[in-house]
Amino acid sequence: MNTPIAASSTVPKVPDIIECSIEKTLDVIGGKWAFLVLRELFCGTRRFGELQRSISSVSPRALTSTLRHMEEKGVLTRTVYPTVPVTVEYTLTPKGEDLHQIVKEMKLWAAKWT
Repeated sequence: MNTPIAASSTVPKVPDIIECSIEKTLDVIGGKWAFLVLRELFCGTRRFGELQRSISSVSPRALTSTLRHMEEKGVLTRTVYPTVPVTVEYTLTPKGEDLHQIVKEMKLWAAKWT
């Protein structure tokens, strides 16, 4: 008897039916600051302070909210190191890395049409 394997957020699924997944995608990356956070994390792991300096117009509260949302959606991981003060690093998951091509295509579209 075969037992079903639990779905994992790190293994992509192949949809049987393609729903309006654009709405689902925008729920993950549609926040005001999400694209800028992604831009920074595509270059590698960043600390909170590094993200805040590179996205100069974002408030600490808005950045924290964006990072928490993206972590909940499985786009990035948050690693806390027990230092004084605490060091927190953010890294894209495979799910987050997979967004790179989407962002590139949006950038190309903007360069062509705007």
